[in-house]
Amino acid sequence: MADSPSFRRHPLPFSVDLLRWLPSSTSSARLIAAAVHDPTIPASSHLHLLSLPDPASPLASLPLPSRPTALRCSPSVLAAATSSGSLHLLPSSFDTDSVISIPSGAGFHVGPVRGLDCGGEEWVTAGEDGRVHLVSDGGDGRVVARRVCDGKGMLGYEAARWASSAEFATGGAGCGVQWWDRRKGDAVVAQCKGIWGRGVAAGIVHSIDIHPSRKHICVVGGSSGAIFAWDLRWPQQPIPLSGVGLHETAEPICESEVWEVLFDNYTQSSDIISAASTRILPVMMCSEDGILAIVEQDERPLELLAEPCAINSFDIDPQNPSDVVCALEWESIGVLTRGRDAMAAE
Repeated sequence: MADSPSFRRHPLPFSVDLLRWLPSSTSSARLIAAAVHDPTIPASSHLHLLSLPDPASPLASLPLPSRPTALRCSPSVLAAATSSGSLHLLPSSFDTDSVISIPSGAGFHVGPVRGLDCGGEEWVTAGEDGRVHLVSDGGDGRVVARRVCDGKGMLGYEAARWASSAEFATGGAGCGVQWWDRRKGDAVVAQCKGIWGRGVAAGIVHSIDIHPSRKHICVVGGSSGAIFAWDLRWPQQPIPLSGVGLHETAEPICESEVWEVLFDNYTQSSDIISAASTRILPVMMCSEDGILAIVEQDERPLELLAEPCAINSFDIDPQNPSDVVCALEWESIGVLTRGRDAMAAE
């Protein structure tokens, strides 16, 4: 008999906006970075280090100047961005004495930084102000931010993701998905307007993921439940995976904002995948209407959770991809543990 996935809720004394698994040197240490705030107290935003199975008591904490809007972790550095436009970098060991910050302002971002990712030696930031920066080590404990784009209010960015040390993708409102190749200068080299207009009401990109073995394919989550893939080999033909109004081409899994999408290395595709295949690998998503699910090309979506509140963020443990953590809007963290037999039997 197949094992059913188990789910545990951990009530917390604060609201969780974003969370990420942290790399661990021991299998017994299950650590999570959580970007949190308390809506009842002014200036109460923090980056907490939490442990499982008891995340209620933070092991360490870093105060943030405003509400967190983006959170990413490289093998050695944890980065958090805020609604005021600042960026904060600290070792993934959570040594808060070693934090390096870039304040908001005319030289960086003015307003929320929504897109954030690490590309090896550099971080990319993308904000609602339409600005894109590359942030790198300036030496002597400093970081340097170089602006590569300024939308000047004509567009706003919500997502950013590196594909290689030279290529990254951005997305947001008014720009669809953009592909940047630094070998060709600081300019967009390809653009996808998305699938909106096919009965889908609006077009805002909230999240982008790129599979490490298929760096020419982006998967995108956005407004109106839209999830689609964009293959640079056929840049004018985005592949719908889910969305309201897409009829027979993709079954909708939700009708609200898709806050995050991640390729799911744990779920086995229904087809045998070769390196040259055009089939999109399984994707996990979370939404404003409380859905955590797996979507796959030409398959029925697999609903993992249906919560009575928004799922703000989730992350798949890179060391144990059967485990997923998610941030529930009703001040709690959820931990989903999957069994491979249960997934295969679906």
